[in-house]
Amino acid sequence: MLDQKTIDIIKSTVPVLEKHGEAITTRFYQLMFGNHPELLNIFNHANQKQGRQQKALAGTVYAAAQYIDNLEAIIPVVKQIAHKHRSLGIKPEHYPIVGKHLLLAIKDVLGDAATDEIIEAWGKAYGVIADAFISVEAQMYEEASNQKGGWDGFRQFVIDNKVKESEVITSFYLKPKDGGELATFLPGQYISIKLEIEGEEFTHIRQYSLSDSPGKEYYRISVKREAGTPNPDGMVSNYLHDSVKEGDFLKVSAPAGDFVLHTEKNTPVVLLSGGVGLTPMLSMLKTVVEIQPERKVTFIHAAANGNVHALREEVEALSSHGNVSSFVFYDSPTEEDRENNRFDVEGYVTLEWLKNNVPVKDADFYFCGPVPFMKAINRSLKQLGVSEDRINFEFFGPMGNLEEEKQRELVTN
Repeated sequence: MLDQKTIDIIKSTVPVLEKHGEAITTRFYQLMFGNHPELLNIFNHANQKQGRQQKALAGTVYAAAQYIDNLEAIIPVVKQIAHKHRSLGIKPEHYPIVGKHLLLAIKDVLGDAATDEIIEAWGKAYGVIADAFISVEAQMYEEASNQKGGWDGFRQFVIDNKVKESEVITSFYLKPKDGGELATFLPGQYISIKLEIEGEEFTHIRQYSLSDSPGKEYYRISVKREAGTPNPDGMVSNYLHDSVKEGDFLKVSAPAGDFVLHTEKNTPVVLLSGGVGLTPMLSMLKTVVEIQPERKVTFIHAAANGNVHALREEVEALSSHGNVSSFVFYDSPTEEDRENNRFDVEGYVTLEWLKNNVPVKDADFYFCGPVPFMKAINRSLKQLGVSEDRINFEFFGPMGNLEEEKQRELVTN
């Protein structure tokens, strides 16, 4: 427990962190990777290069300072981050390294304003926060390895099948190389893939949502090809699309993530996806059909057009079930899309359309997709009076608060 003096000092730094948070976290990563380049085998290089990691960590530190006297309030954020950490392989021995360089970065950026008293207080606070993460993650590691078919760290999987789903999305069917049992997962969860790419000094880890329902003899991920150089996101996705083939092996961590379908409920459910954000949504849809056949579900997918719309046939087949309603939005349909009636609505998912076509008063909402799509959906749901406890969402990469006036990133990757 922290003494009141330490709490007061940490609270007093909140305005400073709001102003200088990103400068501090940018300097933190420079210092840490300079002294410990081996950690680049764990961290997402793309998020580093694009500044997303720095912004995410700044938001986490800011939130920790705000709630230092009530850390229970940020336990949901801690758990989200802990899922990522377990999936990536963050271990207790990494925390002292992070703490040391965070304090160095605070001192470096703030200069004389970072008094010995402030640095000492933050050292104590970091210890408490680190212990909370380590405790939560220890339980997650134990659960991942001790469950039926579970494992610790990264396990070799063979690519049993590779299927091109659209011009930009390809699915990979993965089976354990050892032929052993496969751990189940909750619909909406993801796995981490660790890659050694020829010519790259460090390994690259990326997290991909599982796009099929649990209980199969394989895991399936459906990967969007991102634009290549200079976009660092494109390195891994292009490698998977172009260089990885059936019969090759991938290193995979056990499923993780807290963005999951609440199957203990039987309320109507509305699943909204944009682009490749359909992957966790499809897992949820298939699960409802398989284990909750009486539960009403509305599946809404938005894409540019039919050329980039993946897994459409699977959704169409599921839509034949009486409990499923499905709608497709194209904002840039092709003539072929029009001729073949491949979509239901031209344009974007709007507040007015949601109001008139989904059970707003009763349903639980889940959504995933590009940030602008998610901001628009979140804003519409709030304006329609949907309560926070019925709104569930997932970002790919570091997560952020969708409220436009609160652009603080809250989760690291």
